[in-house]
Amino acid sequence: MASSNFPTLIYLHYWAGAGHAWQGVADALGSDYSSLAPNLGGFGGAPAPTGGYTLDAYADTIAAYIKEQRLTHYVLVGHSMGGKIALALAAQQPVGLVGVALLSPSPPTAEPMTEQDRQESLKAYGKPAEAEKTFQTITARPQPPAIKEQIINDNLRSSKGAWDAWLLHGSRENIAARMCDVQVPCAILAGDQDQIMSPSVHGLETLPLLPDDTPLEIIGGAGHLLPYDAPEEVAALLHDFVSRLPLR
Repeated sequence: MASSNFPTLIYLHYWAGAGHAWQGVADALGSDYSSLAPNLGGFGGAPAPTGGYTLDAYADTIAAYIKEQRLTHYVLVGHSMGGKIALALAAQQPVGLVGVALLSPSPPTAEPMTEQDRQESLKAYGKPAEAEKTFQTITARPQPPAIKEQIINDNLRSSKGAWDAWLLHGSRENIAARMCDVQVPCAILAGDQDQIMSPSVHGLETLPLLPDDTPLEIIGGAGHLLPYDAPEEVAALLHDFVSRLPLR
C-alpha cells in the first residue's frame, strides 16, 4: 500500500524503449511509492497517439491517461524522449502535477544530433545487429542477459512510424519558449558516461530554462539508460527529490 504522503510517479520511457524499463527503479523505491509506467505510442506495442507522433500528441495522450487514472497528486519522471514529453505536458500546468524529474532528457531545444547520426539511425530500424550496437552505446554498466535481451527486443518492436517521427521531427521540436510555464519543482539526473547526451548538454540546453533552483545530479559510471544502469541511484535521488516537494 503506497503512502498517501507520496505522489504517484508517472514514468515516461526513452525512445525505442517501453514502460517496463522502470521496473528496477520501482523495485528499488519500494512499496511506499505508487507508480505507473505506460508504453508511449508506437513503442512497447502501444498504438500511435491520436493526432500522430508530435510532442503535443504524446503529452495529450499522457494527460488523458492521468485523467483516466483519477490522479490528483503526481510527479512526471521522464527519461530521454520521455523527458521532453514530460516538459511539454508540464508546460500545460496540469492539475495535480507537483514535480518533474528528468533523466538524461532530450532538451526542450532541438536535440543535438548530426545529420549523419540521424540518417544512420533511420537506416538502423528493425535490424538486430544495429539494435545490439545501440545497446552497447547506451549502456555503460554490465547488464544481465535477460535485461540485455529486453532492451534489444524493445528496440526491434518499435513501430516504424514512431521511430522515424522522433528522428525526423520530435527530436527537432523546439519548445523552449514554453518552459517559463513550467512552475513546479524540477530535477535533472544524468550519467557521466552518457554517449548520447553528455551532462554538459543538460547544463547548457535544459537547466537554464527550468526553475532557478533545479539541481543537476551526476551519476558516476552510468550511461544513457539510467533506469537500467543505475536503478538504485536513480531511486535514491527520486526519493530525495519527492520528499522535498510541498504537499498539495
